Amino acid sequence: MNIEASELTRLATVADAIRSEVEGLVLGQRAALDGALVALLTGGHVLLECVPGVAKTLLVRALAGALDTGFRRIQFTPDLMPSDVTGAVVLREGDLVFRPGPIFTELVLGDEINRAPAKTQAALLEAMQERSVTVDGHRHALPEIFTVFATQNPIEQEGTYPLPEAELDRFSMKLVLGYPSEEAERSILERHHGHDEGGELPTLRRVADVATLLSLRAVVRRVEVAPKLFDYVTRLTRATRRNLSVAVGVSPRAGLALLRAAKAQAILAGRPFVLPDDVKAWAAPVWRHRLVLTPTAEISGTTPDQVIAGLLDSVEVPT
Repeated sequence: MNIEASELTRLATVADAIRSEVEGLVLGQRAALDGALVALLTGGHVLLECVPGVAKTLLVRALAGALDTGFRRIQFTPDLMPSDVTGAVVLREGDLVFRPGPIFTELVLGDEINRAPAKTQAALLEAMQERSVTVDGHRHALPEIFTVFATQNPIEQEGTYPLPEAELDRFSMKLVLGYPSEEAERSILERHHGHDEGGELPTLRRVADVATLLSLRAVVRRVEVAPKLFDYVTRLTRATRRNLSVAVGVSPRAGLALLRAAKAQAILAGRPFVLPDDVKAWAAPVWRHRLVLTPTAEISGTTPDQVIAGLLDSVEVPT
């Protein structure tokens, strides 16, 4: 199915409007914002790795405001129970009824997800994969655009629990939020010094809604992928499993996630077809949290991003 020029224009207009509205509050995090947009356009979930205070919560709240969706923040702690996330069956006026947990909303921020024990982290697996939760044998559907943004602190490791590989693989990408540039940091001081810490957000203009986002996802699904691009992503995926620095390569789900991100990148660039550069642009964000390096590679200081960069250099690029 061909994508009409009017559809490309409409998507670009909506994407620019979302960026403009969010960047009115969140300065210096364009890469993270673009990653969040790609995830929303492909139905994926996002793992945010960042130090405190770089506007991760503000980013997700601003997105919810611009898209006119629900937003809930869940603070993960060692004593958090699965029912605190998914909900529970309670007795109300003599009847057993299901009380939905905070996960029942469109955009969920799971703050410091690696502070919760494994059983609570596992409560997210079904929700992230099936967009539903099962409580007491009954399945409860989550909103159609349910999206998890989970954060973890890369520095403070005391009292944390490593995320299991199965859960990491459910995140379509891992975005690393760094400090803003000097210019952006100065703009933050100028723009926000008159507001109280933790105060109410300024009213955001709604520039899209759930129906708009779903229609845009339908356009992304129709982006053309040439047979050579399928071959390219397959070669890259399989190369991760042969690399001497990698103990566990990426899964077929990871290859599919990369291709979906490349399709979203193409459509945001105003093209109805994928180029190899679209694949290259998202290889690190989509794969960095899925690669398991060998102990030797970790000791030597090798990072997943370095391994991915090497693969992109070594695997032949289709013309």
